[in-house]
Amino acid sequence: MGTGCTLKGVCGKTAEVANLQDLLLFVVRGIAVYNEHLRKQGEPSQEADKYIYDALFATITNANFDQADITEKIKNGLKLKKELSRKVELTNAPDECTWDGSEEEFEEKSLTVGVLRTPNEDIRSLKELVHYGLKGMAAYVEHAHNLGYESPEIFAFMQHALAELTREDITLDELIALTLETGKHGVSGMAQLDAANTTSYGNPEISEVNIGVGTNPGILISGHDLKDIEELLQQTEGTGVDVYTHSEMLPAHYYPQLKKYKHLVGNYGNAWWKQKEEFESFNGPILFTSNCIVPPRSNATYKDRIYITGACGLEGAIYIPERKDGKPKDFSALIAHAKQCQPPVSIETGTLVGGFAHAQVIALADKVVEAVKTGAIRKFFVMAGCDGRMKSRDYYTEFAEKLPNDTVILTAGCAKYRYNKLQLGDINGIPRVLDAGQCNDSYSLAVIALKLKEVFGLDDINQLPIVYNIAWYEQKAVIVLLALLYLGVKNIHLGPTLPGFLSPNVAKVLVENFGIGTISTADEDIMRFLS
Repeated sequence: MGTGCTLKGVCGKTAEVANLQDLLLFVVRGIAVYNEHLRKQGEPSQEADKYIYDALFATITNANFDQADITEKIKNGLKLKKELSRKVELTNAPDECTWDGSEEEFEEKSLTVGVLRTPNEDIRSLKELVHYGLKGMAAYVEHAHNLGYESPEIFAFMQHALAELTREDITLDELIALTLETGKHGVSGMAQLDAANTTSYGNPEISEVNIGVGTNPGILISGHDLKDIEELLQQTEGTGVDVYTHSEMLPAHYYPQLKKYKHLVGNYGNAWWKQKEEFESFNGPILFTSNCIVPPRSNATYKDRIYITGACGLEGAIYIPERKDGKPKDFSALIAHAKQCQPPVSIETGTLVGGFAHAQVIALADKVVEAVKTGAIRKFFVMAGCDGRMKSRDYYTEFAEKLPNDTVILTAGCAKYRYNKLQLGDINGIPRVLDAGQCNDSYSLAVIALKLKEVFGLDDINQLPIVYNIAWYEQKAVIVLLALLYLGVKNIHLGPTLPGFLSPNVAKVLVENFGIGTISTADEDIMRFLS
């Protein structure tokens, strides 16, 4: 605890934007209190449901950097809160419910409502753990909602948890229970998104993805929202404009109903943090659909080619409005812009192989089980999570390179870019890197583990030959961790360091109850994990 940014947010946010996001969360909690009461009366506000998950998503590490947009969300939230308050009478209401300030007061108020207003560092630490879990859950909820899937039960829990976080008298034991309950509903949220994605686009298939370029002008789509790429592909078909995925959008190539578009040419670049270098050479417009934005340098040549949509916010970027009246988003301006651009410049050539989500791996279960029983596969290493620019993350490349040839890596998220282009070979036809998809698809790794537990007839998921060595970076990753803890997974290793918001006492609880650990060197950890 006590670690953090002093000059500017590591993600690029200014202090002013960060403070306003604290104020937005403050308003969100107040709305949650009112809507929880309305839900108990049988008349929850659907507008409040959507506002809450959209606002939570906007405050994730690297989604929204636009001070004006955050301010507008706060104003809309205060207006919504006032409307809800007319339907509910509260006694002893928390500050989140009673403040109704003017825009002139936003800056002053934002300095007093952040996490540091909670003096007890252990209470503060657990509240942040729940907050971050809810932000990740909000991301899953929003992507599922865009595909027509929603769960009143998940909405109800999110708002109950937010209301609990307003309590000044909440105890450590209550917060620990709330943390695990957040993991439980995180599993539900992941399952809902998985159902939304696979029902809409089919189960991911083993697919070979081009990482070179074509000769047509292109649009580069980043983020996580599959509905956005589907509508973009529909609107660019036959226009002479190619579509390329970036970073976490790579798994779009694995879905049958998306990969059928011939002008979905390939994947351009690597993990999110290399944007500033790689976007210069793409030449065409870039569309951000969710988090994983890096604000461009002031002299970047691609600044006027950035488009954003959904919960994203970036000053100077062109915003694509939300869907209305059941109609798709209008990407015509983006497409017209692309037609005026030169084709992308190649930064690499070759292919990647992915598509190993749970349905595909379970289809290979007999082959996998046989490989384990014969000793061809000694252990699986779950290396999911986030990538980042720090030199310490070279550890994951070195770790993958040094793993023995009788081990298999299960991955999801942008952490895979540390090793998914290495030539690590296969075991009896099973690739040694099995990519399940986005960080959103970490649910697949849990399903695979539970299926293997069943196939091997084990009583405990921790008896499987699986080691969890996960790269942690941004807030959305917290819900994956909480979901794994709820499922009973122990001895998860997080790196390169433990999250800075964990107090020593909370970290101790995680270590003692769940075996959470850190990493050391690649050589030492491989020896330890295989012993």
